[in-house]
Formats: sequence, structure tokens, C-alpha cells
Amino acid sequence: MRNLIRRIAVDTSALGESRDFRLLTIGSVVTGLGTQAALVALPYQVYVISHSAFLTGLLGLVELGPLIALSLFGGALADMFDRRRLLLFAQIALVLVASGLAAAALLGTPPLWLLYVLAGLSTAAAAVERVTTSAMVPNLVGPGRLRGALALTFGLYNLTQVVGPALGGVLISVAGVEGAYIADAATCAGMAVAAYMMSPQPPTDAPEERESIFLSIVTGIRFVRRERALVGSFVIDLAAMTFGMPRALFPVLALTVYHAGATGTGALFAAVAAGATVAALTTGWLEHARWLGRIVLGSVALWGLAIALAGVTTSLLIGILMLALAGAADSVSAVCRSTISQTLTPDHLRGRMSSVFSLVVASGPRLGDVESGAVASLSTPRVSVISGGLACVVSVGLVAMLYPELARYDGHTAKAAA
Repeated sequence: MRNLIRRIAVDTSALGESRDFRLLTIGSVVTGLGTQAALVALPYQVYVISHSAFLTGLLGLVELGPLIALSLFGGALADMFDRRRLLLFAQIALVLVASGLAAAALLGTPPLWLLYVLAGLSTAAAAVERVTTSAMVPNLVGPGRLRGALALTFGLYNLTQVVGPALGGVLISVAGVEGAYIADAATCAGMAVAAYMMSPQPPTDAPEERESIFLSIVTGIRFVRRERALVGSFVIDLAAMTFGMPRALFPVLALTVYHAGATGTGALFAAVAAGATVAALTTGWLEHARWLGRIVLGSVALWGLAIALAGVTTSLLIGILMLALAGAADSVSAVCRSTISQTLTPDHLRGRMSSVFSLVVASGPRLGDVESGAVASLSTPRVSVISGGLACVVSVGLVAMLYPELARYDGHTAKAAA
């Protein structure tokens, strides 16, 4: 039994070996709790004000522009300047935006345009934070600890997605949406403190260190385009999240199908993260896995099937179980994709590669918000969920044909670019 536990449990050695990785991890958990609570509050508030699934899904479109711009811009900055200082500035910005959302809610019913503006600003700051932390991890742990560190980071992030939405649902029920926003501001301040305590993370020497920031972005994009396995991993995740992530419909389903209110909304958000957390923290078996690309393809297919089944049922419990299974599949896919991307990328390009990675990871669900909201407005929420899951499964076959390098990726022989 002990041997089995060792084989499946995620490697946590990096926490004991690296003080800065420990600070980054603790800070990420603290800020993640408040952020996830706010992610429940914002679409819930928009739907309560507008009573429109389309306007709720429009949040994703509003956030997409700042996400694209600041992910690319932030990646270049992360390769040019001290990453620890950049992380600190991003967290301070998140504190200010969360405080603005809380103030708007406390003053009455805010106009939708104000919520959209603040959502865009929050997305911009979060994009810089996400790119910066992703680029920092490989230098905070040794190469031998990278898979374990990435799995642990992803597992704990998803743990916040379990506790945070549930906390958000409770806070909304007890203290209104302003309570969730205040919690977000307070926890983001915790990450700012952790960043302040970390050691400086200056950029490494690079051949293009004198490039302008725009040329630097172009250099990073060119590198990503050359790595076909990397591109394939990005495309498959974008397809999965665009078609198979109906999170914008969670408040709609909870209120109109399950009649579970804010608590049910939080439970639906938490279900995906619960499955992802369990899977990520039991990925010890991935330490020696060889064909990571094939695992990615299989995991995304399972994700789509589980989402489609979640749309078939009218039972809240069965829906939660299917979403948890989908989250587990996504967790395995994410650890493999992160390992592929970090292994193939040299350090002086990690910020820009991470910007593209972050752009894909974060923009996919927002495109999914728009897609699921639009399809639901033309048909029904259940039809939107089922069709999205099936489209996700179809996309797996297309990506496998268009990017065979992903299926051929060999974790035993892959080496970082020179």
C-alpha cells in the first residue's frame, strides 16, 4: 500500500527545498481563494441584474481583449525585468480592482458597463500575474522536480477552485456579492506580501535582450510556432475550453434547472475543480510517463464526453459528478501540457512562451462563455452543454491529424531548446 501511495502521490519535495517556491505556492493558494469567490460573484451579479444568459456570457468577450494584450505584453516584460517585482505590481492592481467592485456593489445596483470595465481590468492584471508566476516556477525548482512542482501547483490551484466558489456562494448568500469582492481584495493582498518577501528574479542573458518590447513579443511567437508539439498542445486546449467549458451557464442552470440558487452555482463551479484537484495531487504516476502528448489527447476526449453527459442529466448530483470527472481529465491534460511547454522552452523565452500558454488557457473559457451563452440563447442551456461536449470530442481527432508531433512527443527523449 505504501508503495502504491508513493507511485500516485504528487512529489512535494520542491516545497521543502525552495523557500521562494514555498512563498509562491502559499501566496497563490491564499489569493486563489478570493479570486475564485469573485469569479462566482461577477456572473451571478450580471445575471441577477440583466436576467440574460447572453449578457452573462458576454463577460467572456469583454475580458478577451485585455487578456490577449496583457498576456503577450506581460510575457515580454517577464523576460525583460525582475519577475518578482512584476508579480508584486500585478497583485497590487488586483487589490485595487477588487476594491472597486466591492465599492460599486455597496453603493447600489451598478450599471452593467461598469461591471464589464472592472472585469476587463481584473483580467488584464490577472494575465500579467499568471504569465509571471508560470515563468518563475522552473527557476525556483530543479529540472528533476519540475513535473512534481507543476502538478502540485496545478493541484493546489484547483483546490482553491473547490473551496473558493463554495466560499463565494456562501458569501453571496450571507453578505451579498460585495462580501465576495471584499474577500478577493483581502486575499490578493496576501499574494502581494508573499511576492515582497521573495528573492529578486532578474532576467537571464538572452541573445535578443536588446530588442524592443514589440519585437520581443514577435520573437516569442516565432519560437512557439516552430515547436509543432507545443502548438498542438495549445490548440487542443483551446478547442476543449471553447466548446466544452459551459461555466457561463452554471448560474443559469442552478437558478432555472436545478433551482439551487447561489449555493448551487458555487457547487457547479467547485465540481470541476474538485475532480481536478484529486487528479493533480495523485499524478505521481506521470513522473515517468513517456507519451505525454497521447495522454493529453485521451484526456481531452474524456473531458468532452463527461461534459456532454452532464448536459444530458437534470439531476444536480449527477451533473456535479460528471463535472468532477471532466475536471480530473483536464487536470491530467494540464500537467502534461505544462511539462511539454516548460521542457521545450529555454529560460530566456519562458515568459513569452508562458504568455501564449496563459493566453490559450485563459481565453478558452472566455470564448466558451460566449459560445455557450449564444447557443443557449438560440436553443436551451442543456442543448448548449451537450453540443459543446461532443464538439470537443470531434476536435481531438482533428488536432491529432493536423499536429501528429503532439502524439509523437516522447517525454524520455525531449530536451529543452538551446
